[in-house]
Amino acid sequence: MTNSTSSHPPTGIAHHPDPTSNAPPPAHSQETGGFPPTSSTSAPELARLKIKLQKSLRQFPDFPCPGVLFEDILPLFADPTLHQQLIRALELHVILSRGETQKPDVIVGLDARGFLFGPSLALQLGAGFVPVRKTGKLPGPTESAAFKKEYGEESFQIQKDGIKQGQRVLVVDDIIATGGSAEAAGKLVRKLGGILLGYVFILELDFLKGRDRLDAPVYTLLSSQEEALSSKDAIQIASKTS
Repeated sequence: MTNSTSSHPPTGIAHHPDPTSNAPPPAHSQETGGFPPTSSTSAPELARLKIKLQKSLRQFPDFPCPGVLFEDILPLFADPTLHQQLIRALELHVILSRGETQKPDVIVGLDARGFLFGPSLALQLGAGFVPVRKTGKLPGPTESAAFKKEYGEESFQIQKDGIKQGQRVLVVDDIIATGGSAEAAGKLVRKLGGILLGYVFILELDFLKGRDRLDAPVYTLLSSQEEALSSKDAIQIASKTS
């Protein structure tokens, strides 16, 4: 098993404007929707973005049950600037860790909050987006993979033509808890002949050690809960997340 939460940026390539052109240089600002090219300044930019995004998260104690501290990522999507910064931060991680020439061909998003940012990240990276859904939600021929939860077993499905043989695939979701659902998604990628580059999450519940179940690099964008409020809380969280 390989876990990775850090990377080194590739050597930057200078970009110089054409002195014979009268056109103004392209605007690259997070507020206007443009993103600057990746360079040696990308790592500091990623660090700044992570600080901004971290401050925007909300926590709700005793939800969805007593003793659980709920991590709310929805403010990142309620504000267009934060939403754009989130996608930029995820894009930077992918490029810094894989390089400009080794981007994924496909982003696989997990049902359901992986759908919130998976398509936008795929678009930004020039990749396709393929959903992994709970059983019975996808039409046509599918592949299935089961995973265990505290209260029983569930399964995920993916359309058989979603990933082509040899395509590079990155699996994304909002949070990693026990790692069961992400592990199932990774199995589906390999069933279809995809090359699993790794997993990317916004948050991680470290104390549940979900990354230990995954056999590809794991990256978490923002810091999260390192320990449960109690052992009982850990069981409650595990039964409601994956």
